[in-house]
Amino acid sequence: MIRIFLTGYMGAGKTTLGKLLARKMNVSFIDLDWYMEERFHKSISELFIEKGEQGFRELERSMLHEVAAFEDVVVSTGGGAPCFFDNMEFMNAHGTTVFLDVSPDVLFARLRIAKQQRPILQNKTDEELKQYIVEMLQRRLPFYSKALYIFNADELDSRWQIDQSADQLYALLTSRK
Repeated sequence: MIRIFLTGYMGAGKTTLGKLLARKMNVSFIDLDWYMEERFHKSISELFIEKGEQGFRELERSMLHEVAAFEDVVVSTGGGAPCFFDNMEFMNAHGTTVFLDVSPDVLFARLRIAKQQRPILQNKTDEELKQYIVEMLQRRLPFYSKALYIFNADELDSRWQIDQSADQLYALLTSRK
């Protein structure tokens, strides 16, 4: 039985690497955000606005517990999911956790391009975005670093780099069994 939880900040590559890793392992892939959107027929932004942060985090926790019952799956969590309640401890108890570690500069370059798709980043200047990323990473690192594995995901700029990273992650996860 395989159950892998990918954690990390937004833009770290959880979905990109998760899809490829699941394919290589011949298991299902679940993006927790997409799972929630399908389940409730609302975007993550809508759920966040409608329920407030506390209500959203409770819903996210509930959905995390639900997908943790699935077998043979790679789960891409939301960037904040590991940082609330006992979610990180729960994931460690129910599967293999991987923190996709990405430098603030690389995250800035990725998120600057995708800013319009992420409501929380939309109106930030470049300087504000850089500062926001650094501050949020500092807050979240104590949670992310509880993962069983820490994997550098800085190099995902080309198809070749993504394939190489997925191969390296696959090797890391399958070599220690």
